[in-house]
Amino acid sequence: MTEKKVSLKRETLPRLGRVVRMFLRSRVGTKAKLLLGILLLMMLGINGMNVLNSYVGRDFMSAIADRDLGGFHHNAWLYLGVFAASTVVAVFFRFAEERLALLWREWQTQRVADAYLDRHTYLHFKETGSITNPDQRIAEDIRTLTTTTLSFLLMFLNGTFTAISFSGVLWSISPSLFAIAVAYAAAGSGLTLWLGRPLMRLNYQQADREADFRSELIYIHQNAEGLAFTRDENRMRARLTKRIDQLVANFRRIISVNRNLSFFTTGYNYLIQLIPALLVAPLFIAGGVEFGVIGQATMAFATLVGAFSLIITQFQSISSYAAVVTRLGELVEASQAAALRDTASCLDCRPSPDRITYSGLHLRAPSDDGHLLLRDLNLSFEPGKSALVIGPNQAAKLALFHATAGLHESGSGSIRRPPPDQLAFLLEQPYLPPSSLRELLTPSGAKAPVSDAAMLSVLNELGLDLAAARNRDFDTQHHWVAELSLSDEQTLAVARTLLAKPRFAFLDHLDSSLNDDEFRNVRQVMARHGIACIVLGNGKTSPQGYDAVLELYADGSWKWTEPLPGS
Repeated sequence: MTEKKVSLKRETLPRLGRVVRMFLRSRVGTKAKLLLGILLLMMLGINGMNVLNSYVGRDFMSAIADRDLGGFHHNAWLYLGVFAASTVVAVFFRFAEERLALLWREWQTQRVADAYLDRHTYLHFKETGSITNPDQRIAEDIRTLTTTTLSFLLMFLNGTFTAISFSGVLWSISPSLFAIAVAYAAAGSGLTLWLGRPLMRLNYQQADREADFRSELIYIHQNAEGLAFTRDENRMRARLTKRIDQLVANFRRIISVNRNLSFFTTGYNYLIQLIPALLVAPLFIAGGVEFGVIGQATMAFATLVGAFSLIITQFQSISSYAAVVTRLGELVEASQAAALRDTASCLDCRPSPDRITYSGLHLRAPSDDGHLLLRDLNLSFEPGKSALVIGPNQAAKLALFHATAGLHESGSGSIRRPPPDQLAFLLEQPYLPPSSLRELLTPSGAKAPVSDAAMLSVLNELGLDLAAARNRDFDTQHHWVAELSLSDEQTLAVARTLLAKPRFAFLDHLDSSLNDDEFRNVRQVMARHGIACIVLGNGKTSPQGYDAVLELYADGSWKWTEPLPGS
């Protein structure tokens, strides 16, 4: 895998700002603003109680040093009261933060998922390989982005409030100590960035390698039967081992960087506890301050340095966050590019009420070389007439199939075709999602589910004997791919097409999975329903019985024959 340079780019913050503004202006924006307002109020309350706690702690420790029992009891009760109030506010603060993060994740995931499905972006990603593991980016990276962005925002605001609150406390104790705190945090942040900069790239690569390993395991699960029958476990074991080795090697590099970073950050955090005591203790010994000021100075110094040291304390999260922002940025940019590619297609596709017409159609491969697949196609598929597409140019057949469906944009010329609901495309491997029989056979976009009688009529016409139909089991969920043979899957897909009542149906190599009698029956049933069949033949299909034959040659040329004698 090619290693990428990953960083928080110049456009990252503006992009995040746009996303946040869109979220706050969305239909859930009012609720989001309310939760954010509650979080800010509670944050102010927490900081106020922390400052109060520093003074209560100072008086508590001074009462012990002075052997003042009354002051000790009084401040002990104050201590407990402040702790109890802080606990309640902190718990509700965390609750409100998680609710806001979940609300944002729900909105953002729905928005990205819609864009993923729009304009066949998912198909474009699969064909071009421009985006790896889009499923992980949508499912996991959005979760990380929303929760981490919100967490960083609240940390930044809280750090700002804390710095303002405790700067005064520390300055009142010792201006020198305040200056040391600022300088110490600045130096520590700079060194942390220098030592940990490789983590951004490594975390990006780790996310991809984890996803690649998981995809191999999913592939094994989905193809378990084929793997078992071919006894190909050794080859699959080698593939898994390679993925594991890549994953482990990258993680070892992450561990090495973390080790070097930890040497610095651990020592940095230990010194935070020592520095204020080194400066304030001599003042106490000289009688300049009371004993409780030592504890107050330590707390104020640690809190102030912590507020200024978010880069140090959160660097692991920041490096992972940079990878997440980059991965999601790539997904958004690729989706936008796919949409522009679709709207900028050279193919001129327009509606035609009753036929499919190709005029001066040139189709090219979607690959980088863009070699010519089909040259200057000029013909029409007429309603009610069947056609057979044959020839050695399999790529041209598939390109014509995809172009007619609006899924192939590499080329020029024009296609006139009926509206989408008048066209049907049956794939060689049919698409049968888990569903009930009624859900499966109800045409997409239908206002009402298909009736029992209509389903049974079509299944009987096709000679398809399904247990679900025999038992009138029309509304129970089934996993059709696991329950049916490929020929029955194809026939069931044909039944769904018949109930959709298109004017034209493109059949992609159905004669490869159906025997001659089954395929002949499918064509006859479609003809009775007034559906014109355009069949992409498998090379062995007889041209007898078709109204026309289109032959596609390897050099991109073609031949159209009609009518066929003896048909």
